[in-house]
Amino acid sequence: MTGCSVEHAMHLLGGRWRLLLVSYLIDGPKRFNELRRDMPGISQRMLTLDLRALEATGLIRRTVYPTTPVKVEYALTEDGMRLKKVVSVVQEFGLWLKQRDAA
Repeated sequence: MTGCSVEHAMHLLGGRWRLLLVSYLIDGPKRFNELRRDMPGISQRMLTLDLRALEATGLIRRTVYPTTPVKVEYALTEDGMRLKKVVSVVQEFGLWLKQRDAA
């Protein structure tokens, strides 16, 4: 990497799904299958890989509850909540794109 802060952030958030995953977790914890339903285009393998990557960077927390069957929830950490502004800006940009394309 070049040391550019944007490049560093994009390396972490790059790809099609990571920021979208964060956006679905802003409202609170979700289970794996809830995320799969929210994002029908993502494969189970890719969801697993992206959740692990975001967990490894400390942006999400994986909590396992000792129940039968085992319950696992994913939630944003305090650091992950810092992405709320980024998600908001991307949402605003997406709405602008939709309006522009509809015109």
